[in-house]
Amino acid sequence: MNLLRSARFPAILLLAAAAAGLVIANTAVGADVIELSHLQVGIPGTPIDLSLSHWISDGLLALFFFAVSVELQFELTRGQLRDPRRAMLPAIAALGGVVVPIGLYVAITAGSDVWVGWPVPTATDVAFALGVLAVFGRGLPSGIRVFLLALAILDDIVGIVLIAVLFAADVNLGMLLAGILCAAAFAALSRLPVGRRGRLPVAIALVLLALATWVFVLESGVHATIAGVLLGLGMSQQLALRTLHALEPWINGLVLPLFAFSAALVAIPAVDAGALSPAFWGVLIALPVGKLVGIAGATWIGQRFAGRTGRLPFADVLAVGALGGVGFTVSLLLAALAFAGDPLVRDQAILGVLAGSAIALVLSGLLVSWRARQYRRLEGPPADEGANA
Repeated sequence: MNLLRSARFPAILLLAAAAAGLVIANTAVGADVIELSHLQVGIPGTPIDLSLSHWISDGLLALFFFAVSVELQFELTRGQLRDPRRAMLPAIAALGGVVVPIGLYVAITAGSDVWVGWPVPTATDVAFALGVLAVFGRGLPSGIRVFLLALAILDDIVGIVLIAVLFAADVNLGMLLAGILCAAAFAALSRLPVGRRGRLPVAIALVLLALATWVFVLESGVHATIAGVLLGLGMSQQLALRTLHALEPWINGLVLPLFAFSAALVAIPAVDAGALSPAFWGVLIALPVGKLVGIAGATWIGQRFAGRTGRLPFADVLAVGALGGVGFTVSLLLAALAFAGDPLVRDQAILGVLAGSAIALVLSGLLVSWRARQYRRLEGPPADEGANA
């Protein structure tokens, strides 16, 4: 379990799952596996009837958004984001990391009907970006991780808002209100003082309220992962952190790899590069290039006016900007939602996410390794090595 709570192993697992999905989709059994992912599975006696891929993206992925929201709640109340001065630079960086990729995507897809995919390159995969930093960044100052964490969480907020606002179809306000009320009841119950004997009944009630919230949000037409956001932001922080600790191995070891595998089940189109959709090229370029330019440029501008509070060397900012281009989880979800009505364009946009994230992965690995080596060189060898030399 400790391995699944580490920063490195879940990142490797996520990448391996995405690679496995892409490889299997393009083998002889690929068509059968893709067809299996579309198998409808319903709950008897309820209107809920989802495909296996939607059970993953609408159901299991809500746990990931719950985890992100719990971490966000902590950062806003007790962590680095509670100080507005320290939160300002990551916020400015996040803004640049959203606006510039959107601008690049729209410019590349101008004149086509795939411009509607502009939200796809706005997101940063929190778990994977931190994992890359952990793998290649031994020796880097902790401030770099804090900056990246704040930036990535804010990026995910943008992704969550875009999912809620842009991809909610035929919203049933009654169902949505019921979901909000269940989430409010969940938040209130999580804050009640409970004795030892009352823990089990309260835990059962919390699970039932969480499930009810998810069902109502799903039936409202708003993307069901929003239920995870409501529950994560509203839950009592102490209980939320304990719950996150218990769920973290399952999210890292099962939920995220399953989603990466499912989303990457894409048969590579048998077309020339010139016949690929502008959506592919837009995402491919906007993720690694747009994120790097947007985050680094906005941070450079912000640091001109922010004084010395929370400042990073520009070379470190470049490394963080490259890490921001690792979109994966939320970008894959946004691609699937933006082009849900056009499977061919959706698959090409997903390929763009995978390829763009891979480019950002290589670039960020090089930049982070370079900066880490410089910091280790400045620190010199450990004391015991110096004594033995």
